[in-house]
Amino acid sequence: MPADSLYREVENDAFGPGEYLRFSVGYGFLTAGQATLEVLDTNTYEGHLCYKIYSETSSNSFFDGFYKVRDTAVSQIDVDGIYSHYFHKALHEGSYHSQREVKFEPELGRAITRKDVDEIDTVAVGSFAQDVLSAMYFVRTQPLKIGDFLTVNSVEGKRANQLRVHVLKKETVEVPAGVFDCIVVEPLLSEAGIFKQEGEIKVWLTDDRLRMPVLMKSKVLVGSIHAELEEFRLGNLNW
Repeated sequence: MPADSLYREVENDAFGPGEYLRFSVGYGFLTAGQATLEVLDTNTYEGHLCYKIYSETSSNSFFDGFYKVRDTAVSQIDVDGIYSHYFHKALHEGSYHSQREVKFEPELGRAITRKDVDEIDTVAVGSFAQDVLSAMYFVRTQPLKIGDFLTVNSVEGKRANQLRVHVLKKETVEVPAGVFDCIVVEPLLSEAGIFKQEGEIKVWLTDDRLRMPVLMKSKVLVGSIHAELEEFRLGNLNW
């Protein structure tokens, strides 16, 4: 690949080190647990300056009794280009336990995925591919015009695909963290960053330069899941 095809610069006025978002996660009318998204800091991953993003989802004591959830995910996102270099996800949901690791090799146009111990696959990916967590942070940096579709190269599990994000409408919503004017987007994907998805998902992003997620709703096989922003701390955009 030509050297200049391996570099891009994305203007990021949306998030920075220190950003912390905490959500209450509900199942139907019940509060099921909480989820957090945090930009821990910048660090160097295999020679690349990256944002280290950490996500954690856990069920509350009530749901622990019959379906305990303790999920975590880490993404290393290129500071200049806002694309993924590394992704790790650990799922602990009831009796199900699994880990997935993805190492992106953009100079070779591929990603190496490993599930648990011995399931290893090589996936051909397009330029500047995203994992399911970094994709949302990239979308936050983009201009979002109502009616448009944003296409992102992504890796889900051991498959490469084209993630499409439909910009639906503007709407004002109230969540525990406050009242926010939002842009509603619909990612057309099979997996979300902070909770599993079996059906459609919609995300409410603040209608300002931060594009901060404040509400997520997902229809699943049985019922629906929603995540509402309870607490937030803005990151450092001038580091």
